[in-house]
Amino acid sequence: MADNMEKKGKIQKSVILTIFICLSVAGFFISIGNGAVKISPREIIDAIVLQEETVNYQIIWNVRLPRTITASLVGTCLALSGCILQGVMRNPLASPNIIGVSSGAGLMTLIVLIVFPDYYYLAPIGAFVGAITATLFIYFLAWREGVATTRLILAGVAISSLLGAGNNAIITFYPDKVSGVIGFMVGGLSSISWKHVDMILPYAIAGMILILLVSDKLNILMLGDEVATGLGLNVEGTRFLFIIISSMLAGAAVSVVGLLGFVGLIVPHITRLFIGSDYRYLLPATIFTGSAVVVFCDTLARVMFAPLEIPVGIIMSALGAPFFLYLLRRKKEY
Repeated sequence: MADNMEKKGKIQKSVILTIFICLSVAGFFISIGNGAVKISPREIIDAIVLQEETVNYQIIWNVRLPRTITASLVGTCLALSGCILQGVMRNPLASPNIIGVSSGAGLMTLIVLIVFPDYYYLAPIGAFVGAITATLFIYFLAWREGVATTRLILAGVAISSLLGAGNNAIITFYPDKVSGVIGFMVGGLSSISWKHVDMILPYAIAGMILILLVSDKLNILMLGDEVATGLGLNVEGTRFLFIIISSMLAGAAVSVVGLLGFVGLIVPHITRLFIGSDYRYLLPATIFTGSAVVVFCDTLARVMFAPLEIPVGIIMSALGAPFFLYLLRRKKEY
């Protein structure tokens, strides 16, 4: 009986994961097909496969394809980062933008772009350093014989405000050296090109592979430190590994899209509602859910007030802020 229930549960989760994959693929075609020029799915496939020098080919390859790929990777990175942080810190409110991880990554990204403007490809590395420094500092401030939820959130909000002040100061003193400031501060994809795909792709792939390889350890970590230690897990070493992976993913996303908020908060919760809290399934599902959410929101940001385009961060904030307030009202935590 138990075996049948377990088998049925696996089949159900596999079906849900397949649905998320289909949503991600649908988002890809909808994003590329919509804009000032409408392009059908058939025309998209022809342009990608045949690569004939047509108007559609130029629009797809030079504008929409790099933007859609970047939006997909950004959504994946931020969603995975939030999912990891919520698990490691056992806090449903933990996400890169809420606890200051994104602000740390953003500050270091701006510094790299100002000090080394010709070496823009170093931005993900600088963002990673800023993200992991902010995460460890917040974790240190919140630690007192364990990490309490209230202390963690308050420490994160305080550090986020401090780092945000640093971002604003840099923009104020060096406005000529920081292009696309508004898009960076709220999270925008309007100026994305293939160089941004090259910037984020290696870190996104490395982060996804690493986290999928150790997803079972996150399940053990969720049992509590004492139980995990009893099962032979190096708790502090494993937690530090997850923090590094989370910081790398968040830093890579921030370095190309800016301070895009609420993806790491909303997506893991939505995914968990459908597929459960087993990280062997939750993490792969989060990859495709995060991709679909950001791609759909970016498409909406492009066509909602066409020909005027708004940053995708505005759409995410409009969705994320009420969701955050809803989580604050909930009594149940995990």
